[in-house]
Amino acid sequence: MYLKRKIDAFLEEWRAEPGRKPLVIKGSRQVGKTESILHFAASHYESIVEINFVRDEKYKGIISDGYDVSDIIKNISLIDPSKRFIPGKTLIFFDEITEFPEIAASLKFFCIDGRFDVICSGSMLGINYKRIESNSVGYKKDFEMFSMDFEEFLWAKGYADDTSKDMLSHMRCCSPFNELEMKIYNSLYLDHTILGGMPAVVVEYIEKGTFEGSIETQKQLIADYKEDIRKYASGLDQTRIVNVFNRIAPQLAKENKKFQISKVAPGARFRDYRGCAEWLADAGMVNICYCMEFPELPLGGNYEPDIFKLYFADTGLLVSLLDDESQEDLRANKNLGVYKGALYENMVGEALIKQGYKLYYYRKKDSTLEADFFIRSASSLIPVEVKAQSGKAKSMRTLIMSDHYPDIRYGIKLSGNNIGHEGRIYTFPYFCTFLMKRFMADFHAEEEI
Repeated sequence: MYLKRKIDAFLEEWRAEPGRKPLVIKGSRQVGKTESILHFAASHYESIVEINFVRDEKYKGIISDGYDVSDIIKNISLIDPSKRFIPGKTLIFFDEITEFPEIAASLKFFCIDGRFDVICSGSMLGINYKRIESNSVGYKKDFEMFSMDFEEFLWAKGYADDTSKDMLSHMRCCSPFNELEMKIYNSLYLDHTILGGMPAVVVEYIEKGTFEGSIETQKQLIADYKEDIRKYASGLDQTRIVNVFNRIAPQLAKENKKFQISKVAPGARFRDYRGCAEWLADAGMVNICYCMEFPELPLGGNYEPDIFKLYFADTGLLVSLLDDESQEDLRANKNLGVYKGALYENMVGEALIKQGYKLYYYRKKDSTLEADFFIRSASSLIPVEVKAQSGKAKSMRTLIMSDHYPDIRYGIKLSGNNIGHEGRIYTFPYFCTFLMKRFMADFHAEEEI
């Protein structure tokens, strides 16, 4: 069962480019990279030359004569003479290049040669990407693939593109959804929260119509992630990175979700764990949300690199790490319990990352003043608050109304409530978060006029 993905449209656009460069597709384990590439290739190429450097280690010798395209093709044909290289009709697919990053040096030569299309892919590319980039800078195109977002989940459930367009229209017009729409979309969003967006988990859910088996699939993915840490991290870093990974879920359950290294292991000190969170982020396992020094523009140069929150890159993996009783209650009764705040914050952070946003939050020292996330318009800094329960956005109102924060003119609140606008705060249901980038692209808040 193939699930429609956003990369499908990107691959079509890439294929239509004259003089297209080799493509490097990044993404964490099991997000569907290989399946999407092969699905695309099957309908566009007469010949597909797939080389997986994990499965077929013998192909690591194809550069023994250098990086010239003719030499590489000759060596591939020596190993497997059945592979056909038809100029203009062949896709060469180098998969799992994390195991053989040296192949990236050939992309320059494939780009100049121009006879064959080339796609490279692999999990854990982030930790080797500087090496890959230095070998192919200027001669490749990049695409980062994530697990399925809520829009892709809706496609899997049979909803057409019109559904997203209608949701966006409601946001732009500040027009509330009707009762039936709220009920159905909230229910679907909660299912997506429980499942996450790993294709294997979603396919199982679609085929069975229940959550049966999803937890086992999620737990296997967690085990695979830990195996990757042990495989690709060196020395003592392995244990420290696993320790950090294991403590993300318990720390997210706390009211103050700032990640505390001192809680990772007895006697843990920040200087010993420096770089562990960044390693997990480069591997595509987590998203880092940095604390702003002060809520003002610009975002990128105004944060504290040693103060951050950690979220899972896929919320379903966070769900799989909850205690057994919470998991059973969540799947059987849709009750998020004490993890409600953590799950919704993780989902919002995940959705923002998948739209190209970076994550920042603010918590004023010795104060209750805080904001969960920030985005920006051309002229304003916009706090985004995630409300697990109904209530007043006290901190957001302070940030908006105080003269101390002139870059903040209005805010966005995400909750289980309907669309609304009151007191410089725009409220949207959680299930609209995946549309935030599209909404902001042509939104002109009256507070900015």
